[in-house]
Amino acid sequence: MGGSGLFEGISFFEAVMLICFGLAWPLNIIKSLRTKSTKGKSVFFLIVILIGYVAGITHKILYSRNIVLVLYCINFIMVSIDTSLYFYYRHKERLAEKQACTEAGV
Repeated sequence: MGGSGLFEGISFFEAVMLICFGLAWPLNIIKSLRTKSTKGKSVFFLIVILIGYVAGITHKILYSRNIVLVLYCINFIMVSIDTSLYFYYRHKERLAEKQACTEAGV
């Protein structure tokens, strides 16, 4: 079977891995939105994951362009959203801590 296309050279296991990770990120985003807290989150972990997705996207663009690239991009977007929520809620937590210290006279 010749030719090249978006579905050629797809690794089934790579696609399954990305789908499984992709199912986990919305749950993390929902948790962030519900709790409005950064407790239990690691910004270092999120950034490392983003770097990993950038590496995967770069590899797909340079060496193995196929439809799995879309899964990498979707996951990258979801982790970016979760990372943004981390920084947003961390900022709000710091403001609240500062306000509490001011009110306590510390």
